Amino acid sequence: MVQKLDTLIETPSQTAGPYVHIGCIPTFAGVEGIYPEDLGKRAIEEGAKGEIITITGSVYDGTGWALRDAMMESWQADAAGKYPGQPGADPKVNGFCRFAADGQSGEFTLRTVKPGKVPMRGGGFQAPHIAVWTVARGINIGLLTRIYFEDEDNEGDPLLSRIEQRPRVETLIAKKTGEGQYRFDIRLQGEGETVFLDI
Repeated sequence: MVQKLDTLIETPSQTAGPYVHIGCIPTFAGVEGIYPEDLGKRAIEEGAKGEIITITGSVYDGTGWALRDAMMESWQADAAGKYPGQPGADPKVNGFCRFAADGQSGEFTLRTVKPGKVPMRGGGFQAPHIAVWTVARGINIGLLTRIYFEDEDNEGDPLLSRIEQRPRVETLIAKKTGEGQYRFDIRLQGEGETVFLDI
């Protein structure tokens, strides 16, 4: 017999708190020996095909303060635009990475392969991008955004083309700072607030 659920109420949401690192990336938090290696420690393995890039940035609150307890997860295609598990996908590209902001500077670093254009059903492509999910103290629900690249053809990307306030598209574009180097900052609110997605 199925229990009636008319007496239960939704549990209040809670921020990620200061313990998210201990549970998700314990060695980063200084807790050794839980796992041989933290889940998602690397987006790529040695020998991944394509251009190896490094993306650095910070997560800023509404006052312009860089959060030093932000944790991020990324998901992406390989250099050919294929995700892990798809036929022909690069086995050296995990597609997933979990990383955190530095406790002193608030800066994060993601070393990965530059993704390729992702083909869509029915034709067309999504521009090269990396999906990024962010949690930190004070954020009740993880925030999802994307990183696109200023040196790629982003015209016609179905997500970017749906952003009505065109100047806000720039908040999703990583700026090239050197060979294989990009800068991408996430702003939670205020001027230059990053576009967050509900998809």
